[in-house]
Amino acid sequence: MSKNNDTPNTPTKIRLDKWLWAARFYRTRTLAKQAIESGRVHYAGSRVKTSKEIAVGDELTIRQGSATAMTEKTVVVEALSAQRGNATAAQVLYSETQESEERRAYYAEQRKLANLARPDNKPNKKQRRDLQRFKHQQD
Repeated sequence: MSKNNDTPNTPTKIRLDKWLWAARFYRTRTLAKQAIESGRVHYAGSRVKTSKEIAVGDELTIRQGSATAMTEKTVVVEALSAQRGNATAAQVLYSETQESEERRAYYAEQRKLANLARPDNKPNKKQRRDLQRFKHQQD
């Protein structure tokens, strides 16, 4: 009987939707499947199918968030798991590339700067009426 370095619980390949769910990128496998089908997850620079089997060392590009706060992460698969664990266990499954971290930090800073142009509070009733009068005078 020969010993194998891989434990029986550690697969050598796993479906992409299952790994995204286990790595806690998406709350359910259905959401992971929808993200893959809508083109938010890329493998080696191109769209993939839900059933794509990934292995350790593969690079994925994952877009998450809404249209106004979209984040894009490029991650390298470090480990495979078919079970969803807590957040610390999920972070062991992947590592984000340095370029991806820098790009996300840059875009977060840009969103902050764009948000500085907004006033600190909403105008009150009198200020709203004054704004409406001003806009109608300009027309």
